[in-house]
Amino acid sequence: MRSHLKGIGASAGIAIAKAYRLEEPELKIVKKNIGDRDAEKRRLEQAISQSKAELEKIKEYVNRELGADKAEILAAHLLVLNDPELINPVFDRISTEGVNAEFALKESADRFVSMLESMDNEYMRERAKDIRDVTNRVTAHLLGVQIPDPSLISEEVVIIAEDLTPSDTAQLNRRYVKGFATDIGGRTSHSAIMARTLEIPAVVGTKQATSSIEYGAVVIVDGLEGEVIIDPSPETIAQYEAKKVQYETQKAEWAKLVHEPTVTKDGVHVELAANIGTPADVKSVLENGGESVGLYRTEFLYMGKDRLPTEEEQFTAYKTVLEKMNGKPVVVRTLDIGGDKELPYLNLPKEMNPFLGFRAIRLCLEEQAIFRTQLRALLRASSYGNLKIMFPMIATVSEFREAKSILLEEKEKLLASGVRVSDQIEIGMMVEIPSTAVMADQFAKEVDFFSIGTNDLIQYTLAADRMNERVAYLYQPYNPAILRLISMVIDAAHKEGKWAGMCGEMAGDPIAIPLLLSLGLDEFSMSATSILPARAQIKELSSEHAISVKGAVLSMKTSEEVIEFVKRTFN
Repeated sequence: MRSHLKGIGASAGIAIAKAYRLEEPELKIVKKNIGDRDAEKRRLEQAISQSKAELEKIKEYVNRELGADKAEILAAHLLVLNDPELINPVFDRISTEGVNAEFALKESADRFVSMLESMDNEYMRERAKDIRDVTNRVTAHLLGVQIPDPSLISEEVVIIAEDLTPSDTAQLNRRYVKGFATDIGGRTSHSAIMARTLEIPAVVGTKQATSSIEYGAVVIVDGLEGEVIIDPSPETIAQYEAKKVQYETQKAEWAKLVHEPTVTKDGVHVELAANIGTPADVKSVLENGGESVGLYRTEFLYMGKDRLPTEEEQFTAYKTVLEKMNGKPVVVRTLDIGGDKELPYLNLPKEMNPFLGFRAIRLCLEEQAIFRTQLRALLRASSYGNLKIMFPMIATVSEFREAKSILLEEKEKLLASGVRVSDQIEIGMMVEIPSTAVMADQFAKEVDFFSIGTNDLIQYTLAADRMNERVAYLYQPYNPAILRLISMVIDAAHKEGKWAGMCGEMAGDPIAIPLLLSLGLDEFSMSATSILPARAQIKELSSEHAISVKGAVLSMKTSEEVIEFVKRTFN
């Protein structure tokens, strides 16, 4: 009987090839008593040194092939090997107890992994995988076990694995690796992010890929639907070959729109922007016809390091993005750390509920030295392009006023010292807290623009952690409560002659796009690869027709009613 596995479509596309099982080597660790403790420490030092050299090599390859932001994942792995809290106890146990290096390393790593995996926080659970990946590499060297090398694959395959580590994924050769399927993982896991960058179809979180798929079996990976078909019949293969051709043809059609403006069927222009994390991402924005950058997530400058970035490092990054965008608008979000994004070197106290805690603008207003450094770098870069600055997680009017006041103070200081600063910088804010949406009419008098962050707005409005599988059913972008809040924000902006954008996942959602058009959204910011499909969809929609159904949309009671209405009205 042929099998179908259901998972999460992490990267779009269809792959058909033989299965290549990428299995971790068996690392049998036995506790031993060591006579020459100094020799054992030297053995550990050598294994760590070999691991660092390999990771540096992989990092250089990733930086060259995929960009600096993806290389930061490997930089984080190198930081693990330099973490005294992890490594020093291993040397101490060899010295004091005379145990073997691999046993001492496993004990130290297990303690860290157990602590991180127990956290109700997907980002921290992903960090546990980083520690396991790195320490397994060191252990393999200590035991003399060969580590799998995906870069040696020389025929077309679909990779099957429990999970793919960042170092595994980074070495995948697109010429031969046509797709992959894993037992675990989600859309935010490192492997999923890498797959989208490589444009390799991927399905993650199948739970059973490794237990169901034999080495060499023919496998279809459908990253569009999140399905894996094992040992398909010739008829099924033909069906999916046709689906693959259809998808590639569709992509080629979308590519023709790369230099066209985003205009509805009745001639109304909306702006399609891209969300980016690093200067390297601008290439994809331009290749996919992005009209602007609607969200530059600056926290990637701070993550994967052991210190804060300097003003000069930040200035260079912002200047590079502005110059590459060549006058097109670039909306930069100031530091948004906290929640699922932590900076270990800040040594912030642990919080019971970090998503509702000391994060984003709250942290910046208290840690003003960090905030002012970033603002100076942004202001200095402003003369190199079309910069707009927005503050995240604003809950009250006074927070916005204080953040803006600090920005203007730094601007005056720079001007007084003879530094050139643009006088055309728009200052806006994220709308991601329900109270802010409710008070949008008052905020609109203070800001130059709004950018609606739906990822957080949805979870805060419906009181449902988007990372918690048991309440995932409540993460409803089309819930009428969400649509009403979005409508309030857009209407408030327009009443004051301001513009409103959206930079959450919802902005690129095919179901949401007609709804957002009906509510009058001015700017849609999404992942770069979503821009052309969104442009094609908008060209087939009538703005007048969309606006005419706004009342009907806002009067609905359930998310299901809204979805059914969109399918009936706009397809």
